[in-house]
Amino acid sequence: MFRLVIRKRNPNCSWEQMIVRLFSAALRGVDAQEVEVEVNARGADKPQVIIVGLPDAAVRESSQRVTSAIVASALHLDDGVKTVNLAPADLKKEGPSFDLPIALAMIAASGTKPFREDDVCVVGELGLDGAVRPVKGVLSIALEAKRRHRTRLIVPDANAPEAAVIEGIDVIPVSNLRQAWDFLNGDVIIPPFRLDRRAFFESHRRYEVDFDEVRGQHVVKRALEVAAAGNHNLLMVGPPGTGKSMLARRIPTIMPDMGEDEAIETTKIHSISGLLDPKKAFLTTRPFRSPHHTISDAGLLGGGTNPGPGEVSLAHHGVLFLDELPEFRRSTLEVMRQPLEDGDVTISRAAGSLTFPARFMLVAAMNPCPCGYYGDLKRQCRCTSRQIENYRQRISGPLLDRIDLHVEVPLVDFRELSSDGGSGETSETIRARVAEARNIQNSRFHKSSTRSNSAMSPRQVKQFCQLDSESSGYLEHAMEEMNFSARAHNRILKVARTLADLAGSEAIRPADILEAIQYRSLDRKLFS
Repeated sequence: MFRLVIRKRNPNCSWEQMIVRLFSAALRGVDAQEVEVEVNARGADKPQVIIVGLPDAAVRESSQRVTSAIVASALHLDDGVKTVNLAPADLKKEGPSFDLPIALAMIAASGTKPFREDDVCVVGELGLDGAVRPVKGVLSIALEAKRRHRTRLIVPDANAPEAAVIEGIDVIPVSNLRQAWDFLNGDVIIPPFRLDRRAFFESHRRYEVDFDEVRGQHVVKRALEVAAAGNHNLLMVGPPGTGKSMLARRIPTIMPDMGEDEAIETTKIHSISGLLDPKKAFLTTRPFRSPHHTISDAGLLGGGTNPGPGEVSLAHHGVLFLDELPEFRRSTLEVMRQPLEDGDVTISRAAGSLTFPARFMLVAAMNPCPCGYYGDLKRQCRCTSRQIENYRQRISGPLLDRIDLHVEVPLVDFRELSSDGGSGETSETIRARVAEARNIQNSRFHKSSTRSNSAMSPRQVKQFCQLDSESSGYLEHAMEEMNFSARAHNRILKVARTLADLAGSEAIRPADILEAIQYRSLDRKLFS
């Protein structure tokens, strides 16, 4: 919004004071907050630009970029002092996205023609030649502008597809400062950028990999289907070269298609991190994140001087794959326990707390021992018992309890590897079964915030996971013989509920309990 006020401060003064106000937005976590860019222009012997309102270094430096861009665009900027206030003053302003609104407000304050634009929000970085460059977090800014009832949003050309996903607001793409100024003046007409969301989703909802490329490993693929159907965490254990990473990368292809709300939530996180593909500008497939085992606590969980999302948040509504799980620092793995339980990450700093969503499926892979061949029938393990014990104890019991399914990944038989035919079902076929099981869960939990079996509360487990006497007997025997924890008990019931949903059964059958126990027995065999 421009609001130009012209008044004389003192009858004895020969210069007039100009105040212009324009709407923009600042990022806070994954959301945006509206910011008023106020420019007070007053006469002086020496031109000067003063920026206040808790700006960071990038915002303070904008005075040089803005001045150069205005001159390069052949726009008028009079001499004098320009005081730029970014309100609210107690909100830290970061990044170069205020360049364009500051420049437009300064130009308006240098003129004498009052005009008013109450419905406009503006963001964009400026080059020294007046070019408008893309910025981070435009999707969040578009949502905030809509919430504040702004009807027009001026953004850089490259950010227009991302912002246009939000309906109910006209997205005006601009390529340079002159074009933005002429549009606000009414000298040029820029049609709003339009995006057919449904067509965009359908054309970009494709994966480059498929499950029919995997040879053999039928037992493991069954476990992956169960994990995807109930959004359960999964641990794969096997020697090198058995296809653990290959299998993990194909898990998003069998998960249900992302809805628009899920896609917007996920895109917001990637947008503020600057990770969006310029050619795509919107996520329509589930993210797959695979950080290296040298990652820091802040890199995994989020944080930093200016707190940003970590890998657990970038995997929101997707898969977080931790390969070579014992090679991660134990302290780094332990920080995941809270987001695995709560589905979000809270980062506290002196200036306040930020919360990032982190509802992801954890998929981990590891070797059975340091050399990788413990228990292999064809290759001899070179590790001592002490080395094997130390290797496995890098993963704590509480973290293992939060992983619902543990599955062994054996070597693939040569005949299966060398066969000409495919390995079986495609991702689309498996995804159809998974989606049907998820639909059953959506109907079951429609009155609560729970969306999958893995997220059931203890009360919901008691309500929806009732057992007959035979199933209860199997579970009681397993608890006594394998010394499972109370958390493992509930997770067995959740997995059994998912197995019943995949089979279309209302009741949990004895076979479901036995299969769910099988997926928990691996940690006792390996880690006892």
